[in-house]
Amino acid sequence: MTQPSSSARRVLRWVRRFVAVAVSVCALAGAVRLVVPASGSAAGEPPGVRRQLAFLREALEAGAGDEAQALFPEGFFFLHALYGLSWVELGLREPPGERSQALREARWALERLDSPSGRAPFSPGLTPPYGVFYQGWCNWLRGGVLSLQPEGRRDPAEARRFAGDSAALGAAFDSSPSPYLAAYPGQSWPVDSTVAVASLRLHDALLPPRFGATVERWLREVRRRLDPRTGLLPHRADPGTGEPVEVARGSSQSMIQRFLVDVDPAFAAEQYVRFRDRYVATPLGLGPAVREYPEGVDGPADVDSGPLPLGVSLSATVVTLGAAQAHGDAPLAAALAGYGELAGLPIDTPWSKRYAFGLLPIGDAFLVWSKTARPWVSRPQDPPPPSVTWWWRVPLLLLLAALGAAPWLAALRRRAAA
Repeated sequence: MTQPSSSARRVLRWVRRFVAVAVSVCALAGAVRLVVPASGSAAGEPPGVRRQLAFLREALEAGAGDEAQALFPEGFFFLHALYGLSWVELGLREPPGERSQALREARWALERLDSPSGRAPFSPGLTPPYGVFYQGWCNWLRGGVLSLQPEGRRDPAEARRFAGDSAALGAAFDSSPSPYLAAYPGQSWPVDSTVAVASLRLHDALLPPRFGATVERWLREVRRRLDPRTGLLPHRADPGTGEPVEVARGSSQSMIQRFLVDVDPAFAAEQYVRFRDRYVATPLGLGPAVREYPEGVDGPADVDSGPLPLGVSLSATVVTLGAAQAHGDAPLAAALAGYGELAGLPIDTPWSKRYAFGLLPIGDAFLVWSKTARPWVSRPQDPPPPSVTWWWRVPLLLLLAALGAAPWLAALRRRAAA
């Protein structure tokens, strides 16, 4: 067998060194991302979110909404809605005179929802028209646009539209025997009605109140129809009676907990701790993540949950970051944000930031919306007892240290033997 030449051996040696250095640098970068704070406070702006929104706007203009629509039924809608809502979140952190960009971008997103493309997946024959999913999210964003405008200087047409759409939602809830309105013909998900009811609370915070009785009735009916296994709102309900037909799941619970705090803070606090205790897990001991099904229950993955490695839903984990922030659970929010900085493979430039190489902008939209989360209407109860400590990072840091050191072990053994 021909031996490699000395020059070939030198090239091979330099290649091995380059790979070793690259692996070690990546491990070090991962460790830094894991420990540097990635979530914001209630008043402060989370780091990097404006650059994420810059990436999303560019992606939307390049057709990302249509691409997301091909992946799941509400892809176009969600991508625009979350973009607009994230700008509202940022605008609400700014002085009233400095909200022009946030207001402009939120209005742009709302216009895209209020279009044939935005309404395409939904049925105009439902009550309210196009269903509670479409009307609830649109009404929440419409209220957010109004929130960015100083009282007394709000656009009259936007205020009338918000009042009218809220009245249609309120009438639909008042006339329904179930607290859970249909999102599609014959299909009802409690999370969609939770968003819609939160928008009625937002109406009463911005305009003359009129939906207090509607919301209180909704809460009474919801408490009578909780999932018997978990004590939480079910994932799916019978469209006629509202009775649970599917166990509570992480993909919908993570969003319910985000909105329920603006409907009834006390009830929301009870529900949040119950959810956190049953769904937040540490698979293989590596960081917090959110299960799609409660402990002891197995179920299939679907378009809501995404793939379920070790029973964990990546989408539920991302959205739970926002729920934790909305409930003042800073330790869990910080842990989920830090884990996302490590596992999300972010590409960070001075102009934009994207995760997973920017291949799925809908994931970036959910993440930026979660990072900016805080209540719009209510003050949450006292923060829940912490469920994670700083030590959750230790197994991941040890794993990264081993990964960074591994390429050098053979050379160190040779040197020690020489």
